[in-house]
Amino acid sequence: MALRVRVILNPTAGGGRASRRRHALETALRRLGLRYDIVQTQRAGHAATLATQARHDRVDVLAVVGGDGTLNEVVQAYIDPQGVPIAGPDLALIPSGTGGDFRKTLGFSGDLDEAVARIRFSRGRPLDLGILHLADNKPRAFVNITSFGIAGHVDAIVNSTPKWLGGRLSFFAGTLRAMARYRNAPVRVMVDGKVFYEGPIVNCAIANGRYFGGGMMIAPHADPSDGRFEVVILGNLSVPSVVALSPKVYRGGHLGAKGVLVGHGTVVSAEALDPTRPALVDVDGEESGGLPLRAEIAPGVLTFRG
Repeated sequence: MALRVRVILNPTAGGGRASRRRHALETALRRLGLRYDIVQTQRAGHAATLATQARHDRVDVLAVVGGDGTLNEVVQAYIDPQGVPIAGPDLALIPSGTGGDFRKTLGFSGDLDEAVARIRFSRGRPLDLGILHLADNKPRAFVNITSFGIAGHVDAIVNSTPKWLGGRLSFFAGTLRAMARYRNAPVRVMVDGKVFYEGPIVNCAIANGRYFGGGMMIAPHADPSDGRFEVVILGNLSVPSVVALSPKVYRGGHLGAKGVLVGHGTVVSAEALDPTRPALVDVDGEESGGLPLRAEIAPGVLTFRG
């Protein structure tokens, strides 16, 4: 019996790249005999509504054409209003966004034919989902990385500028601009109920995946199927120290460097210690307010094709 595939396509992802790939995508889907329909997002947050409808329609596979932000919207349909996981269709990713960080953890290229072949031939594998609680008490899901510190400020800059530079250059330029105005924010971070770090930070990553910021391998040992987060803190580093460390972060060589702290856990919470020096929160590449936060891992909630 043919798989029922619903494609959620974000036409603005990657500066319009997702929309430009639609004809080639439909050709590839038909070539492999897949039964599909395509729905396009029309506004911010619409992908979550479309994913919820796909669950009600009992489709077999939900294919996401977009980037990390679109995928993040889709996985909101896999938790209820209290943050309890909900079963849903298998997920597939057809990368077409600006950053494309989660696909790197999964080892996916950006090739369209390869992505469609994963829908048709790959067996689903269980992946973990992060459940995030912020001050507004509205639970959010995340599949890649939640971080706070300079990353939230970078998001605000990147998401307000054109994406024609591409992921890596957009995030690099945004990071340079954010560094010029960001002051290391004092925070307290708890991991599994114990104080893990207290003091000023450049950034803290609560990582299910390995990459963020357009290709920075911030958490090189993170595994989205091991039932825990990798927590990586860049502590009270100076701007020159961050600049010197940056090339190592892109290749995952920063662990063990001075001022870098690494741990693992299933529950991470954080609070700000100085309200005049905020640490904005980044959720899968989207700026989402400030601290406090609490993140919990939900093991094996998602089934991913690939």
